[in-house]
Amino acid sequence: MFDITRDYESNVFNEKVMKERLPQKVYTSIASSIRARTSLDPAYADIIANAMREWASEKGATHFTHWFQPMTGITAEKHESFINFQGDRELTLEFSGKELVRGEPDASSFPTGGVRATFEARGYTAWDPTSPAFVKGHVLYIPTAFCSYSGEALDKKTPLLRSMQALSKQGKRILKLFGAGDDVDVLTNVGAEQEYFLIDESVYNERPDLIYSGRTLFGSPPPKGQDLDDHYFGVIKPRVAEFMQDLDETLWSLGIASKTRHNEVAPAQHELAVVYESANTATDHNQLIMETLKTVAPMHGLVCLTNEKPFAGVNGSGKHCNWSISTSTGENLLNPGKTPSANARFLLFLSAVIRAIDLHQDLMRISVATAANDHRLGVAEAPPAIISIFLGDELTEILEAIKSGNDVAAKKRIQMDIGVDVLPQFAKDTTDRNRTSPFAFTGNKFEFRMVGSSLSISGPCFILNTIVADILGEFADRLEKASDFKAELTALIKETIVAHERIIFNGNNYAEEWTVEAQKRGLLNLRSTTDALPLFTAPENVALFERHGVLTKSEVESRAELLLEGYKKILHIEALSMLELAHRGFVPAVIDYSTNVAKSIEKKKKLSDKFNTSLEENLLEKLSTLGAALGTDIEALETALANADEDADTLDLAKYYNAKVIPAMEKLRETVDALELLVDRDYWPLPNYGEMLYSVK
Repeated sequence: MFDITRDYESNVFNEKVMKERLPQKVYTSIASSIRARTSLDPAYADIIANAMREWASEKGATHFTHWFQPMTGITAEKHESFINFQGDRELTLEFSGKELVRGEPDASSFPTGGVRATFEARGYTAWDPTSPAFVKGHVLYIPTAFCSYSGEALDKKTPLLRSMQALSKQGKRILKLFGAGDDVDVLTNVGAEQEYFLIDESVYNERPDLIYSGRTLFGSPPPKGQDLDDHYFGVIKPRVAEFMQDLDETLWSLGIASKTRHNEVAPAQHELAVVYESANTATDHNQLIMETLKTVAPMHGLVCLTNEKPFAGVNGSGKHCNWSISTSTGENLLNPGKTPSANARFLLFLSAVIRAIDLHQDLMRISVATAANDHRLGVAEAPPAIISIFLGDELTEILEAIKSGNDVAAKKRIQMDIGVDVLPQFAKDTTDRNRTSPFAFTGNKFEFRMVGSSLSISGPCFILNTIVADILGEFADRLEKASDFKAELTALIKETIVAHERIIFNGNNYAEEWTVEAQKRGLLNLRSTTDALPLFTAPENVALFERHGVLTKSEVESRAELLLEGYKKILHIEALSMLELAHRGFVPAVIDYSTNVAKSIEKKKKLSDKFNTSLEENLLEKLSTLGAALGTDIEALETALANADEDADTLDLAKYYNAKVIPAMEKLRETVDALELLVDRDYWPLPNYGEMLYSVK
């Protein structure tokens, strides 16, 4: 029986375990290094490694791995046993400080975007002590960064750590102007929500498109989708509840503070949310969450889908990234306080975020750009591709007053009275929620709602950290030179609000009027990944990342190359999957069923020429027409793929797939989905949407 008070973090080499198992001076040294984010004293590496190995062995671990996050989007691991030999083949269990601190995976086999040639194989993993080691199964997992032989970042962790360092450096300059000491640090905190679908394993195994691509490439909508909104926050089915309980207990043992679970809007869709923590640890934990979702589900005869749009016509899945910054003393720098209009420090940090988002709309869009997320954005509760900020009425009113030079009277919070005596009264929030906004202020943090459900949150976080760090540095440069700090501060906040008010929008982001209005304001509307990614390598963006030591020019270019290449590869896999299903499944099904209908007509006429066969003849005509279209659409998709120039520039090839292959895929799907509604279920080769979305009883 799992006891949460006893078993929480039971599989984590956390600070409590270190304090118990390490000599006092070693514990003090590593604890200090973690808090200050400074290098560990190498003299203590062997002591820490030995203590870690002994602890892991007691947990049943026989191997260790340097766990890292290459540019594949998933995690990587190579298991090494603790086995060693001494003297005359005497078996011992050993784990050295060198093995803890550094590893050497084969870098050439991971995506590099041209940073490394295939023959340049050496790469390094380096222990990240700020994210605790843990035991999973029989393996000790050591979170690490991954770089090439020549030092280029080849992973998702390194730029995130660099960006956190950059934000801390510039944030400390601002805090110092407000009287903080040199020892006060600025931290980035994140709480990621994770949406996902659960379907029965039996129907999943009958859908090759789900197996190959993670989403359904065909499927007509069921009679009932999410029309009644009855799934949202509905009673959790016992089978799903058992899965969720096992999931939570597994996550809790790994120190992942899974806090909230509920049914989402679409049938078979659910959500998990965690407690805030350091952006680095939150990123590692979210990767573990996605892995655990997929490993626990089969234990209950289920399959977990984390693709952004596994089913057309219902909500896709996002990963709302709740981002905030705080001091090392525990103050939330995005907390307005009781009188936000009088909180100059809050207004300055808020202004920095507003300016950063407006100036770097392209990078915010790039941070969530994938082929899968393109299907989700702007549809069914996902925000559109246009970046804007929701602040709510109170903050907007304060900023308007600052802009105009007027005073803002402090507002007393309204007490909610629902009109039933037995129900409690409570204070009404000062602002509503806007579920359509890409980047919404929600009390003391920003919620970045564009992040796709399968993405690592590292990308959005390191970009957000970097652009805010840049503006804080810009603000610090100006304020540090001011002869009258208060006057300069007031002027800076006002100028920033006036210059960037176009990015603030509190209305309905789904409305067509907003698209028109956003264009008038000069906001970007980067609808597809191929619209967004070319801007990644713009000179001003490269200069931004280099200025703060987050990415070098070659690292930016390699990431842009990898993202474009990944976009094309995903579409290629999907197109080939569609053709395989069409040739081996849909074409035979249509032929067989059409033949059966034709035989039925012939049989009826033989029995009596008085029998009316108009129903069958109409059906056969529709089948014949759509069958012919099916053949045409298959040929069109095959032609589109054949005409792709694989030797072309990566961007040109990605744009070709966007312009030619996607429309051919959409046309083939349209025809197949129409045929699905005509062909008898016994002939159709795939489970339908209803069978999948309502498969978990």
